[in-house]
Amino acid sequence: MCIFLLNAVSLPPEKALAVYVQAPGHPFLFCGAVHNARPSAVLSLPWPDPAEAAEASAGAIQIVGAAAKIGVSIEDLAALPPVVDAGAEKRVERLALRVGENLFNFMQSFCGVDGSRLVVPMDILDRWFKKFQERAKRDPSYLKGFSL
Repeated sequence: MCIFLLNAVSLPPEKALAVYVQAPGHPFLFCGAVHNARPSAVLSLPWPDPAEAAEASAGAIQIVGAAAKIGVSIEDLAALPPVVDAGAEKRVERLALRVGENLFNFMQSFCGVDGSRLVVPMDILDRWFKKFQERAKRDPSYLKGFSL
């Protein structure tokens, strides 16, 4: 969900526009907020796990096409939970995945096979990390390639 304050709208400095969502049969959940210092946000709307919902509604009548409720309220900024930037979380997740792939590829080049197990030297993590650091020192754009 995208929410933003229009240019003509200004909240008092200590206030925020908080957004909540409620799935049928569940309480309202805080999704995020916008305020003068952060006038726009892309918010993830949490939704119950379909398997969990099926267990909870076993024996009950399910309503097909039920709609969620979205609540918006002006609240004290200090009283709200910290706002999580979904875009930043995805970028960090992508970075972690790319670094993990780099480690895996490095380890794979030193792997041996013992039955159904892959065997790597004990110092493989130290060797990889040292190589990773040296490459990042030599080439400042090296780390930027991981976050694309």
